[in-house]
Amino acid sequence: MVQELELDPVDWEQLRLLAKLTPGERMMAMAQTSAFSRALLRGAFRRRYPDLSIEEVNMMMFRYLEGLKEKGL
Repeated sequence: MVQELELDPVDWEQLRLLAKLTPGERMMAMAQTSAFSRALLRGAFRRRYPDLSIEEVNMMMFRYLEGLKEKGL
């Protein structure tokens, strides 16, 4: 059986602000949000595993993200 995800309530003000953006501005906002989330994840792994090289941290991060994709998250 597939478990349904519980989503946070819609932030209508944020939705209105995003609706006012041009398609290019929306793409830029998406790219910035994606980069920010990757930086947070990378920072968490660097703090947890300080002895790893940045390349090893990056590979760990990408394996983590691939696992989420496989789970459909």
